[in-house]
Amino acid sequence: MKIWMMSVLLATGLGAQAQYWQQEADYRMDIEMDESANRFTGKQRLKYTNHSPFTLNKVYYHLYFNAFQPNSEMDVRSRWIEDPDKRIGDRISKLKPEEQGYHHILKLTQDGKPVNFTVSGTILEVQLDHTITPGKSAELYMEFESQVPLQVRRSGRDNAEGIRFSMTQWYPKLCEFDREGWHTDPYIAREFHGVWGSFEVNITIDSAYLIGATGVLQNAGEIGKGYEEEGQSVKRPESSRLTWRFKAERVHDFAWAADPDYVHEKTVTDHGTVIHLIYQPDSMTNETWPQLGAYMVKAFSVMNREFGEYPFPQFSYIQGGDGGMEYPMLTLITGRRNLGSLVGVSVHEMNHNWFQGVLAFDESHYYWMDEGFTEYSSAVVMQALFPNLGDAHFQGAYRGYLSIAGSGKEEPLTTHADWFRSNRAYGIAAYNKGSVFLSQLNYLVGDSVFHTTMLEFFNTWKFKHPTPDDLKILFELNSGMELDWYFNLWIESTRVIDYSVNAGVQDGDQVIIGLKNLGGIPMPLVVQVYFRDGSSQRFYVPQSIQRDNPDMDDITVLEDWRWVDTYYSFEFDSKKKVKRVEIDPDHRLADTDRENNILVFPK
Repeated sequence: MKIWMMSVLLATGLGAQAQYWQQEADYRMDIEMDESANRFTGKQRLKYTNHSPFTLNKVYYHLYFNAFQPNSEMDVRSRWIEDPDKRIGDRISKLKPEEQGYHHILKLTQDGKPVNFTVSGTILEVQLDHTITPGKSAELYMEFESQVPLQVRRSGRDNAEGIRFSMTQWYPKLCEFDREGWHTDPYIAREFHGVWGSFEVNITIDSAYLIGATGVLQNAGEIGKGYEEEGQSVKRPESSRLTWRFKAERVHDFAWAADPDYVHEKTVTDHGTVIHLIYQPDSMTNETWPQLGAYMVKAFSVMNREFGEYPFPQFSYIQGGDGGMEYPMLTLITGRRNLGSLVGVSVHEMNHNWFQGVLAFDESHYYWMDEGFTEYSSAVVMQALFPNLGDAHFQGAYRGYLSIAGSGKEEPLTTHADWFRSNRAYGIAAYNKGSVFLSQLNYLVGDSVFHTTMLEFFNTWKFKHPTPDDLKILFELNSGMELDWYFNLWIESTRVIDYSVNAGVQDGDQVIIGLKNLGGIPMPLVVQVYFRDGSSQRFYVPQSIQRDNPDMDDITVLEDWRWVDTYYSFEFDSKKKVKRVEIDPDHRLADTDRENNILVFPK
């Protein structure tokens, strides 16, 4: 059964069902590079299948390279936002004509018939010759010429480390049409949303260049350069130019990078995934990159166990770009880093291939699921790779979120990625608050249910476009809990968590403890009572709206706290003298004021 069939009936083991459809785009591209001019020509045959219940009379493409022109929307946005990205700033406004990027559409037909089209910034609007009705396909043929911009953000040529071509967002890419309609967001250096399908990409370039790309190289016996199998002979054509032929299935994008000085090493994970390490050798990279493969083999093992098995045959770590950025089956990362930094960025960008490459969230709307879940899983992996660090990576996400929570600068996670007032607010929402969302969800349902459900979510929704509701229903069914309140308040508001120990009294053997909810988000609480003899006792205060409790050991479960009640108290008998009381002793909640979480009893 194809993953992109028009109507898919999804069913969990517990019987939840939902109807779903998604579009399909199958690309075949022939690319001829002119390295000296930093330009290329392309021929693109795109089979577009309409699996929606709607008839389409238009289609749209992204023309990302058009953003790298003075006065583009990316240029203007990057200059007037209150905290400009230092990597961009006003650089686009100063690009010379030969440094700018562009896509020139030379020819465009639908099933052999010319169509009318218009270009508006980074969006190409196509008026179809004839409609594409539900269940039908059309072949869109395009000829285009493009200029690779000087590297400013993510894609381009001649980056700060001297990599010739970082080819990301580099081709006319069909816009997604889904249950929310067309996604024709102008490119301002934020996020992406792509159509599932396949790619056959043939790139002709000077034979001195080595390429790393999405997909599997089909003609390794002609190319060599470390791609050939062990013992395979290389019969390279006697030509100054080579055509690299890549094929990728079940992906929503294609990226590549090329440099004449690249070296290529590879290793294999325990599950048989081929790992490619492609970098430019120098005194620093020669020391760090050869060590990277062993760390990434371990990282793959952790991710496969904790979040679902990586389904693609290969993954490439490629030096390029302007920091770190994920694409199907590869990442581009700046390479001149110490080993710890190199491993950290490689883990993060690799993990995106679970939470963007396989679970292809609409990143413009659910950027926090992609970035936040990647951040959370990266903390899991880094804790496994460097156990001496403890939970430092998890706590970093909490600190980031708490630095803005309640400040008036925070914006809700429902804000479209492009529309944040500041880069800082976007970054904290996407990375930190998204990660804390999962950490607290783990706290709510317990480790066992969390692990089982994350695996089920991956296996149910891989090669699709899931939403927060698709995640929520699985967690509710598996935990027996009602979680709508948590998803709603954490995602759709900027309310905060703030609980305090309001009172505490011990009269003989009777202990009375009073709690207060000072924040706007109700949460179940773990309350720990510490006695003067060094022992302690833990209590669990459920929220009435959660309906059920997680499985817990060695803890006393108290009566529900109704979310409408500001105050809550409980009492218990103890012959031991109470020393202090603490809410959330394990620091699982993003409580904005931890000082009021503790009450010290008088001696």
